[in-house]
Formats: sequence, C-alpha cells, structure tokens
Amino acid sequence: MRLALALCCLASPLAAGVAEAVDDHILPAFDAFVGDTQALNEAAQADCTAEAVKPAYQRAFDGWMGIAHLNFGPLEADGRALAIAFWPDKRGIVARTVAALQGDEDAAVNDPATFAEVSVAGRGLFALERLLYETDYTAGDYACRYVQAVSADLARMGAEMRAGWTEHAGLLTTAGDNATYLTGREAASTLYTALLAGLEFTADQRLGRPLGTFDRPRPERAEARRSDRPLRNVVLSLEATRGLARTLAEGPIPVTEAAYDEALRLAADLDDPLFAGVDDPAGRLKVEILQQHVRALRTVIAAEIGAGLGLSEGFNSADGD
Repeated sequence: MRLALALCCLASPLAAGVAEAVDDHILPAFDAFVGDTQALNEAAQADCTAEAVKPAYQRAFDGWMGIAHLNFGPLEADGRALAIAFWPDKRGIVARTVAALQGDEDAAVNDPATFAEVSVAGRGLFALERLLYETDYTAGDYACRYVQAVSADLARMGAEMRAGWTEHAGLLTTAGDNATYLTGREAASTLYTALLAGLEFTADQRLGRPLGTFDRPRPERAEARRSDRPLRNVVLSLEATRGLARTLAEGPIPVTEAAYDEALRLAADLDDPLFAGVDDPAGRLKVEILQQHVRALRTVIAAEIGAGLGLSEGFNSADGD
C-alpha cells in the first residue's frame, strides 16, 4: 500500500490537532489494548480451555481494532502489526504454521523470548483464533501451552508499544525539534495518512475480500470469520477512524459526522455478521452499498478535514497494493 500526500499551506490548527489526536485518541487506544491483552494473558494462564479464553480473546480483538489504523511508529516497529494480526492471509500461511507448530510440538512455546522469534503467522490474534475456534480444539498439554504463549506474546507487544508511545508522542508533538518529524506538517500528515489508509483498508480488505467478484463471491475470506467478527470489525474500525478524524479536525465536521452516521447505520442494518449474504444478489448489494459509503468517507474527509488543515491526498493509495 502506498499513500503519498502533497502538503501545502501550513495552518495553525496542525499542532493542536496533532496534540489532541495523541492525547485523546492514540494514547487511550493503546492503553485499552494493553489492558485487554493483559486480561487475555491472565485468563489463558488461569484456564486455557477455549471457552474460558474466548471472552478475553474477543475483548483483545476489540482493542486491536482501536489501534490497527495507527500503523506507524511503535506499531510498525519490529513488524508488530503483522505479529498481532497476520491478515489478509492470502495463502493460508496461518493454518499451515499453526498446524506445523502443533504437529512438531515446537518447544518455542515454552520460552517467551524464543516464541517472540516464531513466524508472525504462528503468533497473534489469528493464530489464537485457529486454536480457540477450530472444532477439534482441546486444551491438551501442548495446545494449552501454545494458547498461553500466544496470549503472553500479545500482552508483551501491547506493553512494549505503549512504552514506545511515551517517546513517540513527544516526537509528534515536538515536530520540528527532532529528526523523526521535521515539521508540524509532517507530523499531521502521518496522522492524516493513517486515517485515510484505515478507511481504505476497511473498504478494500474487510469488505472487498468477502465480496470478491460478482461471479465469485468469497465470504470465506472475511476477516476473523471463525470468531464471528467480520461485520463487528468493520463497525469498530469505522468508530476508531471517526475518533481520529474528530481529534484532527480544526472545528466542527458536520458532513463527516453525517457520513459516518450513515455508514454505521448501513452496517447496523446489514444483519449479516459473517458477510455470508454476498452469495445472494440482494445481500451482496447491501455490502457493496456499505463499501461505497466507506470509500466516500475518504472524499468527505479530504474536503472537510484535509482542506482545513492544508493537507491534500496526492496519490491513490490503492494503486499498486
């Protein structure tokens, strides 16, 4: 994915928007993810059966949806984004990696430092989904240790990212005085890019992959379908990007708010949590309309928020993905 921004006309609200985004959106979202992954780890260590761990898993995935669009800085470092959520998985690598680790009873699960070096496809939320939601899962000795290792690894990454944000927040809010963000405009553009790219990912991947083509819909490709999360992830991702949009804006954004309201209304009316209805023309049309509204949000945001900040999208980030 590539998203280049042509930036001009530095405006005074830039610094305020960056600081508000950090204080009111980014740090609270990472705090929530830390708490959710710590609770997941505690649950897994206490009782590694699928039914005991699933509620904490769902909350941790909710927490991930609050930060997944912030794919820069501490989340990008050390490949953490992929280690947390290896998706889209176009070649079924997660299934093969999890099966191989279980088949070999790989000893990496016994040592956190060693497990942190395991392939990203064998770690994170999607590996844990395989372990917890596959019909043949039982909390046997090795499976139990594997569930506990993934949960501890997620908690570790959450804590490391939040610690990293203690420094990175300062870099964003002191742009121009450090070598990471040379100007306030550059700091604002990073957040604006994250906002637009997050919406693009939801439209093209979370909705686009299960839609497939008219002749060949692919509901089995929906994100986290085993754990009944495809539509929930769309809703939570919209709510998360809306939070970032509100903090970046220099003032009221009634058109953007109305566009988000409509997209969320369409999602609520969909009544198709797994996007299974894309096989049916009427059901498919509903998902396509939602996708169109998510894509339209980018245009609305560019006009109402980007223009106000002196930021404009200069490249179609979907090109070449």
